[in-house]
Amino acid sequence: MSTAQHRTGKHGPAARIQALAAPFDRPLTSYYLLIGTTGLLLALGLVMVLSTSSATQLYAHQPEYSVFAKQLLGMAVGLPMMWLLSKAPPRLFRATAYPLMIASLIGLVLVLAVGQTVAGATRWISVAGLQFQPSEFAKLAFLLWGADLLARKEKLGQLTDWRMLLIPLLPGTAALGLLVMLGDDLGTTFLLLVIFLALLWVVGTPGRMFAGMLGLLGFALVMMILVASYGRGRITCFLHPAAQAAGSCWQPIQGKYAIGSGSLFGVGLGDGTEKWGWVPNASTDFIFAILGEELGLIGTSCVVLLYGGLAYAGLRIARRMTNPFMRLAAGGATAWIVTQAVVNIGAVVGLLPITGVPLPLISAGLSSLLATMAAVGMLLSFARREPGAAQALAARGPGLARRAACVIGLGSWPGWERGAGARMVARPGRAGERIASGSGRTGGSAGQRATDRSGPAGRAARPRSAAGPGQAAGRVPRGQAAGTPGQPRAPAPSRLAAPGDHRRAMPGGGAVGPRPGGGSRPR
Repeated sequence: MSTAQHRTGKHGPAARIQALAAPFDRPLTSYYLLIGTTGLLLALGLVMVLSTSSATQLYAHQPEYSVFAKQLLGMAVGLPMMWLLSKAPPRLFRATAYPLMIASLIGLVLVLAVGQTVAGATRWISVAGLQFQPSEFAKLAFLLWGADLLARKEKLGQLTDWRMLLIPLLPGTAALGLLVMLGDDLGTTFLLLVIFLALLWVVGTPGRMFAGMLGLLGFALVMMILVASYGRGRITCFLHPAAQAAGSCWQPIQGKYAIGSGSLFGVGLGDGTEKWGWVPNASTDFIFAILGEELGLIGTSCVVLLYGGLAYAGLRIARRMTNPFMRLAAGGATAWIVTQAVVNIGAVVGLLPITGVPLPLISAGLSSLLATMAAVGMLLSFARREPGAAQALAARGPGLARRAACVIGLGSWPGWERGAGARMVARPGRAGERIASGSGRTGGSAGQRATDRSGPAGRAARPRSAAGPGQAAGRVPRGQAAGTPGQPRAPAPSRLAAPGDHRRAMPGGGAVGPRPGGGSRPR
């Protein structure tokens, strides 16, 4: 074999790369990757919020577990919500687009009227003793509204004219951005513009128009930074951090000190010192700095890889969707979450100016956590509708919770029954059903099978086939069905066959189906 043939053959580099990439090309790759990355980020965030907030609360002479309790409450509400949204059909998200948009506008107006001001920013309203930030939910509402609007226009063929493309999408973006900016929330305004640009990109806006909108929004963002009272100070700290090291530039400088002191493996979880009053907002905007101090370069690299996996899964969902709404919503949600993570991490390490946005799924904050988990639940719902995902989910069988409920006798599912001597016995012939009994046989319970083999009634009731030469009476040769001498047994039904399609054609023209005793008989 020549060198070229070896490189392109079964053992070449291309074949090895293809073999390594094969697990990422399965129907449920996006679904499980989203679940894994989101679960790990949530778990790490809960641990880091406990580590940072307990120190900052004690330093401020406040109850040490109050912030952690709110984060735990958000997790307890967000996980069932994310699970329910993952089961929801796409039409539910489209139906809630306009009501959520109206509710977000009302919430932002209420913030300006009766909102609470914290550190010079008016962003929160108090509901039942808990503070909520309507601008966080405005991102989700704007995403659903914009995706539904562009999907309808694409269906009607109205995307060829730039006026039909941008109206009313551009005025809606301007209205939301203006209301958010009146509350001194430059970071959320930037993320709204990112969602707007992502929707235009996914829908296939012409290059010249997209470049023009990018320049226009960039100019508007620069003007908002210059107009904002704190915007010029953040730009100054980004360009010349040593100019006001003891003043407005204290936070970015201390954040870099925290990351640098973590070295490769960190000082240990909970052993960081910068969270004791040195790094402001250690539980929210600068939690990544404390994470780098306590977990080191290894911990921060793992967090970046997790966000990379989430980005891959979201973009893969958007690329594989054929429905315009799902494609737009998946692309916009992925751009929102990943851009927010990049902006937060970039500000902490000094690559970008500070914007005040939290780290998704990790930073403390009830509103940000719930809004992000809702977006992830929507992505999971879309991932279940990728090509081939429904068949793969059917072949997977029932979930762990349903299996556990059936084991303890609190539930059942079609095709399965309780066995007396086995944990669970499966009726073959349905898609996705597995044999879960200890012996690996199908049919009745272990005690019943023993009676069928040894009891007089069982011996008398068992069908016998004609004994060939050298065969014992009543024995069925291997590969031959009972009662059909000389004919080979038909192949077993596929696990991906349609439910109820468990009959097999016989060579003679009849039909053979499964029998509780494990064999087959003509019908």
